[in-house]
Amino acid sequence: MTTLSAIADWVVAAGLAGESEGALLDGFCRRALDAGLPIARAGVIIDTLHPIHEGRAFRWRRDASGSTELIEYGPTEGEAAASWRASAIYHLWKSGGSLFRARLAAGEGHQFLNLAGWAAEGMTDYLALINRFAREGTIGEMDCVYSYWASDNPGGFSDEAISSLTGLMPSLALAVKSVSLTRIAQTLVETYLGRDPGRRVLDGRIGRAAAEQISAVLWYSDLRGFTRITDDAPPAQTIGLLNDYAEAVISAIHDHGGDVLKLIGDGVLAIFPYEGDPEAACSGAIAAERALRKGLAKLNEKRAATGKPVTEVYLGLHIGEVFYGNIGSRERLDFTVIGPAVNEVARIAAMCRSAERDVLLSAPFAEAIAAAGSGAPVSVGRYALRGVARPQELFTLDRQPGG
Repeated sequence: MTTLSAIADWVVAAGLAGESEGALLDGFCRRALDAGLPIARAGVIIDTLHPIHEGRAFRWRRDASGSTELIEYGPTEGEAAASWRASAIYHLWKSGGSLFRARLAAGEGHQFLNLAGWAAEGMTDYLALINRFAREGTIGEMDCVYSYWASDNPGGFSDEAISSLTGLMPSLALAVKSVSLTRIAQTLVETYLGRDPGRRVLDGRIGRAAAEQISAVLWYSDLRGFTRITDDAPPAQTIGLLNDYAEAVISAIHDHGGDVLKLIGDGVLAIFPYEGDPEAACSGAIAAERALRKGLAKLNEKRAATGKPVTEVYLGLHIGEVFYGNIGSRERLDFTVIGPAVNEVARIAAMCRSAERDVLLSAPFAEAIAAAGSGAPVSVGRYALRGVARPQELFTLDRQPGG
């Protein structure tokens, strides 16, 4: 039979090993059952720091083979907010307490809709706990771990069982918080630096000397007429426009193997790294460009239908050797790419207006996609690029019907 100290030891070891929140809850409940705690249902809830999700909830049921269900919830507003305010955990949080018990078999707690349903399903007892963090230990709205425990034992939870759960919960809460903080760190660096730079930073490459030379397809895009739109549209509409078009550009890049490094106003700098021949990376960039055009057609139709301003995306594509890594001071670093090729791709994108094309390709890029059969580049002539010594021949894509 598992002892309470063995459960606590396992939770600490599993937390140090980086087990997921679901695995932590599952392992805890299975061991608690073996220790004689009559748990039929359980849940752990923790807020997070994420651009989309407000938090994560993990649900466990004894009759579901010990599996856990993950729910990522958005901002608590509208119907979700009403449901939250009607819950027993919200009642406990609002009261400032840390423990709430409802003997469901005796009719307690039925004012909370979920508990009335649980009583109808045979649950006899309910316990909600809140383990709060000190102010220094909070991040955003993540200031505590909520948990709930239900029993279908005829006698419910004994005083000893409640004491055991409240005694063990700080260890479980700390382990859940640790795993959640790791996920938050990953989310933040990937959201603000990009997916690959984020992974590299978390791997420890945070020194100013952490830079390497790589081969990459370079993507630089911006919005047509953005300055005019911002002059005419109120700020709220400008932010909405940037978000809509950034979503279209970034999703197209990510879906085809690229990584976005920078959002520069209405501009996007991305890379498609490669080793050896560039054909595959170039093909990925062309596939992303095609997906982007399809996405823009749908986006513009949707925005126009509601009277919102619409635009198009100018795009420059190039190939080059760049330095990839940390640039900056000891106090403020930027994980990015630098080199002549980065400047050139921005200049190529800027020439779209003069060439009256929505996409322009450098000669090396055009050669690579022609060799790969990924497109039919067409020369649009030689252009002098600002900051580049010699005029460059630029190309565009020969649009096929439906392409």
